[in-house]
Amino acid sequence: MLRPVIAGLDGSAESLSAADWAAREAGLRGLPLRLLHAWEWQPYANAPLAGPVAVRAWAAAVPRDAAVALRHRYPRLEITSEEISGQPVAVLAAAADQAEVMALGSRGLHGITGFLVGSVALGVIAAVHRPVVLVRAGKGPQDEHLPDADGLASATTAYRDVVLGLDLDRPHEDVLAFAFDAAADRAARLQVVHGWTLPPNVHGPGTVLGDLIKAATSERDAALTEAMHPWLLKYAHVDVHVHQVIGRAADHLVDASADASLVVVGRRIRRSAVGSHIGPVTHAVLHRSIAPVAVVAHP
Repeated sequence: MLRPVIAGLDGSAESLSAADWAAREAGLRGLPLRLLHAWEWQPYANAPLAGPVAVRAWAAAVPRDAAVALRHRYPRLEITSEEISGQPVAVLAAAADQAEVMALGSRGLHGITGFLVGSVALGVIAAVHRPVVLVRAGKGPQDEHLPDADGLASATTAYRDVVLGLDLDRPHEDVLAFAFDAAADRAARLQVVHGWTLPPNVHGPGTVLGDLIKAATSERDAALTEAMHPWLLKYAHVDVHVHQVIGRAADHLVDASADASLVVVGRRIRRSAVGSHIGPVTHAVLHRSIAPVAVVAHP
């Protein structure tokens, strides 16, 4: 049985953008699309101020109306919709475990400065083992593609780059496979970005620091070549650019997101006494990226 692409809906503009992204992703993957609304997840600015019967009717209309609009835009796509009563994170997390990928919406801050990631989205990302993609409000297909010859937005030109944030200490195959597949599906270039910093206790004159940086750069080049070699063979048809950068990895990934169709980052599955963690790099990219962000969980 094929896993569907699932979009979580709450009636907001950002969730509708996520549903449209999910429809395009389902088309690229040849998979069905499932629209899901956890009806107790109520952004009260969107829900009607009425009794429980009216609220339930509104909840049922959220995925149904979205499905009607998406079927009009994507007539060849198999689309189902449903609303489920329950705690939002629990409902969406349970559904995500049955999904190939789940898309959720995140509201942009001041137009271009990044995501405002809500507690539900963060809760789902921290809870599930399947990939979750966050999409900003107002993002459409033209934002994933390069401008046309006249510099105008287009949804028919080549895709912008897929950007992968690579952790050389834990280069897990699930994260790499998702990024390579995304680039292959889009016939897009894959940018692999590895950011690193010198230990904070390193001191010395400029020549000594220069030698340390040169040695560390050479060592990481060798590690990158070794880590990427089997993937470059497997995906020989994908144009891959691998580069390391000095500085906070999140900063470089956010910079790259300005001209990307998708940013892919990993999340190590781990639990502590205070619950699940997303990780500082992934957390920062989620809040500041311009492009949609795919978070891929791995052991």
